[in-house]
Amino acid sequence: MSMVFQLVAAAALLAVAFYAQHRIPFHTAGRSKTLLTRGVLASIGVALGALAANFAPERVSAALLFVQGFGLVHVPAALILFLKRARHERPS
Repeated sequence: MSMVFQLVAAAALLAVAFYAQHRIPFHTAGRSKTLLTRGVLASIGVALGALAANFAPERVSAALLFVQGFGLVHVPAALILFLKRARHERPS
């Protein structure tokens, strides 16, 4: 894959991660649940990012793979939060 594609993918997935982290408090009841959800997502994101960076081929930047792995974990949460926002659901 080209470096441009890697940069675009990393930027897009990082935007997804920011969106998910931003929307969590609006759809989660209670500060402790919000912090737990954010912590779990961030921890799993760091773990997957580190795993991806650890096995990075020489021609691909490990930092870009880390960001992509971190963002990839947030995709399902971002989709769920987007749908909850579209339906105007209350915090759960």
